[in-house]
Amino acid sequence: MIMNWNNCFSPKRYGVDNGKRDIRSEYERDWDRIIFSSPFRRLQNKTQVFPLPEEVFVHNRLTHSLEVASIGRSLGKIIGKKISQIDEIKEDGNARPFYRNNLKNVIASACLAHDLGNPAFGHSGEEAISKYFRKRDTDKTEDLNFKKNFTEQEWNDLITFEGNANALRILTMQQQGRNKGGFRLTYSTIGSIIKYPCESSASNKKILHRKKYGYFKIDEEVFLDIAKELNLISDNVESRVTYKRHPFVYLVEAADDIAYNIIDFEDAHRLGILTYETVRNAFIKIIKHNPKDDIERVKEHADSLMNDKNESIAYLRAKSINTLIYKCSDIFWNNRDQIIKGKQNKSLIQSIPELKEVMDEIEKISIEKIYNARKVIELEIAGFRIMSSLVEDFVTSALTEKDKRDKEQNKILGLLPKQYYFDESSSAYIKVMHILDFISGMTDLFALKLYRKLRGIEI
Repeated sequence: MIMNWNNCFSPKRYGVDNGKRDIRSEYERDWDRIIFSSPFRRLQNKTQVFPLPEEVFVHNRLTHSLEVASIGRSLGKIIGKKISQIDEIKEDGNARPFYRNNLKNVIASACLAHDLGNPAFGHSGEEAISKYFRKRDTDKTEDLNFKKNFTEQEWNDLITFEGNANALRILTMQQQGRNKGGFRLTYSTIGSIIKYPCESSASNKKILHRKKYGYFKIDEEVFLDIAKELNLISDNVESRVTYKRHPFVYLVEAADDIAYNIIDFEDAHRLGILTYETVRNAFIKIIKHNPKDDIERVKEHADSLMNDKNESIAYLRAKSINTLIYKCSDIFWNNRDQIIKGKQNKSLIQSIPELKEVMDEIEKISIEKIYNARKVIELEIAGFRIMSSLVEDFVTSALTEKDKRDKEQNKILGLLPKQYYFDESSSAYIKVMHILDFISGMTDLFALKLYRKLRGIEI
């Protein structure tokens, strides 16, 4: 079946045959299930960019996700209203109410869940998780024998741990003693977070929908089930499993892009990394492209708040986000035919010609001044060492045969919570994935404390 606007969504829940009727729509229930979950709560102690300081409030993964969801809801509402006016949608008793009333809830819920798979300490945490396996990716006899425990794709998963694939796993896997189907979200919401719908061995940094990968080998059946239910378009690449993106992914991605581009700048100003003038000027360059705003009045109001420069920047931040929401909505709508056919090869925010210069400027400054700030680098180095050490301790213990484990290794595995237990007869890959489920879910603080205890630094 060819994907179109009438068949690219589904109210069915993953892992549930027949759901009970509720006063809430299926898509509103998705939001509630995510926001009340433990993985979502743990985001409050996971680094976004900056170390979590005691004196100046900056964003963590949880506040970032809430703001992305707010932006995503606006994008979903704008696009949903427009799609509901398409002739073939008007005549469809299921599609029209979905787009008018529920696309906004799907996008908001997907935005809420988009970072659930990210480990502690930002992106350095992802890199650190793979360090153990990369160190063993050599031609030494013992390492070659070690690699024989894994298939090609399993090994690719481990040497390039991916937070996006981990988010899909968290949302859908059945843990020990837990519900089948994980969060039991609708297929529509799950499909909206799969930015890179391909296996790890098909990833290609030059292609948008294959820049990274979207699922681990252990979750391939889950991914294929979602692809079938949502009628994703197959993208045959050398017999690898890969599909085109779901159209809703572009809206979730745009919400995330808008949030981190703008809000990282605001946080950098609060921390004194960027000057008021630098941030103000960048935001003004964005806002002036919104025909609904009188730029001179915007400047005047921002200047009237100069007694509190943080408040002045907050005002300009809100105006900038508003401008980008409408610009991204226009791009999505104008390119809707390309998007539904799987032929859109740029993100929405990269497709706004009049804003390319200022967005490139923001990216350049962010890389030079923010992501390479001393405090950020120090945190990344610390996080890298903490996470890679934990992986080495737990994976080495798990992959040692049960009757050959020493006392220390048995004690280490005894720290695993019940839901992460593995069967001793399982493959090496399955054992490792259970360990990574545990480690990737840790907060910054929990990972730090456990590292200190295992190293004898703290008793």
